[in-house]
Amino acid sequence: MRRLLKIAWREYLAYVRTRGFWFSLLMLPVGISMIVVAPMVTARSTPTPTVAIVDLTLRSLTGPVALALAVRADGVRPVGLVVPAPGAPYHGRDAATAALRPYLTGPRTLPGGGQLDVAAIIWPSGDGVTVDYWSRDVASGPVQSAISEAVKSAVRTQRLQASGVDPAALKAIDAFAPGARAFSPKAEKGAVALKDQLPGIAGAAIGYLLWMVVLTGAGMLLNSVIEEKNSRILEVLLTSASVPEIMGGKILGVAAVTGTILTFWMTIAAILLAINSPDVTADVAGFLLGHGRWAYFAIYLIGGYLMFATFYVTLGAFCETPRETQTLQGPLMILMSIPLMFMSLAFTHPDATILHVLSWVPLFTPFVMAARAGADPPLWEIVATSALMFSVTALELWVAVPAFRSGALATGRFELKTFVRTLSRRGG
Repeated sequence: MRRLLKIAWREYLAYVRTRGFWFSLLMLPVGISMIVVAPMVTARSTPTPTVAIVDLTLRSLTGPVALALAVRADGVRPVGLVVPAPGAPYHGRDAATAALRPYLTGPRTLPGGGQLDVAAIIWPSGDGVTVDYWSRDVASGPVQSAISEAVKSAVRTQRLQASGVDPAALKAIDAFAPGARAFSPKAEKGAVALKDQLPGIAGAAIGYLLWMVVLTGAGMLLNSVIEEKNSRILEVLLTSASVPEIMGGKILGVAAVTGTILTFWMTIAAILLAINSPDVTADVAGFLLGHGRWAYFAIYLIGGYLMFATFYVTLGAFCETPRETQTLQGPLMILMSIPLMFMSLAFTHPDATILHVLSWVPLFTPFVMAARAGADPPLWEIVATSALMFSVTALELWVAVPAFRSGALATGRFELKTFVRTLSRRGG
């Protein structure tokens, strides 16, 4: 045990002493913030497109369309800026298209300056209307949808008025919006509040967090083993420590590294949340501490990390270069993306059949079961899935110990058949 702890401490210091560790520690919230802020910044910085509306239907549709485009879609800017159609009036759809095309291709600018981005030509078609969208770019974005909805609403209003519906009554009907309240027998007070939704939100968030922690730590282990194999450090370690001690030390050391980063930022997040929303903080703490959920998450975190870390450590012992590992990680990442597609489902439909099925697949068990925490899975399911996960991990460790020794002492390129043959010797 003492040698295992020494290897773990050495592995921990090897990462903590690097600039990359501190850079990652400081940049983590920046990256998360950019994911949240970037779409808003992009929406606000995108210039508002100029739109020309040509109504050939004699239905007075230009006004409703202009009003729809002037509605601020993101609270900052309108969907589109309506400008007078240059050269109007036009005699027919083809004439309008021919006249507006030069303004969209670039040679000509609008009379007031600037370029035309979108032209919408509304023309009669049978009993209805058709809209031709001409855009400077292939995709016209939300402009096309806004124009379509505006034309549909305007034509509907005109037809109802022609049928004798009072305009004031029609306006009142369109303005009507029913009040809505959400109730659930699972809600503490009947009406659904944030406190009632918190378990589902926290479960899904922790499921994603476990996925990030497990995959990040496994990748670090893989690179560490490859580096030490190429520098012959593994051979030296094998002369002074057993394979379980080496593997256990590496797994524990990297777990401490990821735990340090996670603890640091979770502490800061908890302090900020406590300052700004003490009530929400109390609800989150109550959820995590109530019904032994902290132990629930710890079981799946430890089990999931050990399962993946053992595999990646063993795999790294058979690889010579990072390029070899990248070709292997591609298929693994595709496989590991499967639980990500369904974890959000645990918030809205925690009893979905697909979630129950994935919970029994050991590769996905820690993430899916963590995401389902808000639904309070039955105790027998928790015990059974945990036992299956740890049984697979134990089998994996039993097979991996001799395989790690063989891989660490082997030379040459990684070959899948050699890797499988080495594992099957102990497995058989």
